[in-house]
Amino acid sequence: MRIKGTFLDEISHDIPHQNWGRKEWEDDFRYMKKAGIDTVILIRAGYGKWQTFHSNVLTREEGAFTPPVDLVKMFLELAEQNNMDFFFGLYDSGKYWVEGNYQKEVDVNKKFIDEVWKKYGNMSAFKGWYICQEISRKTGQIIDLYADLAHHCKLVSNGLPVLISPYIDGVKNVSQYLTDTTRKNGVSLRQHETEWNEIFDGIKNVVDIVAFQDGHVSYEDLESFLRINKSLADKYGLECWTNSETFDRDMPIKFLPIKWEKLLLKLKMADLAGIENAITFEFSHFMSPQSAYLQAGHLYNRYMEYLDQLKSKNNGFQKTGCSI
Repeated sequence: MRIKGTFLDEISHDIPHQNWGRKEWEDDFRYMKKAGIDTVILIRAGYGKWQTFHSNVLTREEGAFTPPVDLVKMFLELAEQNNMDFFFGLYDSGKYWVEGNYQKEVDVNKKFIDEVWKKYGNMSAFKGWYICQEISRKTGQIIDLYADLAHHCKLVSNGLPVLISPYIDGVKNVSQYLTDTTRKNGVSLRQHETEWNEIFDGIKNVVDIVAFQDGHVSYEDLESFLRINKSLADKYGLECWTNSETFDRDMPIKFLPIKWEKLLLKLKMADLAGIENAITFEFSHFMSPQSAYLQAGHLYNRYMEYLDQLKSKNNGFQKTGCSI
């Protein structure tokens, strides 16, 4: 199992901003490419009043601040230079849908989607959309929100694929603002399966790819949840990836790069569950050699050693005429 994609988080809602310019991003895309990453996903183009480019819609309707750099254009250019696919993450108000006003969240995003496609849709790296409202359970009008936004994304872009990355409401689903790392009760396997069976049924014709976050459940239970995710996705015709988080949820410090042994264990479990593709949140902060965290560069080194081992293993099988 290899990590083929990464989120790009430059809104930096709950992790530190690294204050990179184009030179640092050019270097990071090269590190990504060397590690085998071929897909980059802007996790959100706006959050609250912060935005990654000067959007007339967000400035007018949400009073968003004007950014000094057009990060979307830069990311698309760097993706093109490195032969990567770019998925565009939508706007998260941080309030409307959270407070139950789902229609307002949809209305703002539809205008935003139209603006984005008109501005960037002609760039060759623009290969898909990411719905950034992160959910774990069937709550409120979340099925309608996902279906409506995904349908509009496809409508304006002639059917480009739509990705979601929900989380599992497990024992590690603890607020980043608390020092606790676990809680007593998480969602059961049965309840998770029941709720996501209904959610997938409601979005099956408009959402193409689901990549569940893998950090909210215990390691003992992870493979079972991954198998359910894969089975349900297959049932409704969705591609099932895994979002193998490269930060650690097991410490009171939120958040630090994950221990390599833990990441390796999660990738192996995803492989056993029949999942073929992995993305991560997220390379630049938690896995890059130039991250603000020294440990991230060491994680990169361990991962590159792992890729070398996989390559040697594959070559060995090919020489003997066997397949993996």
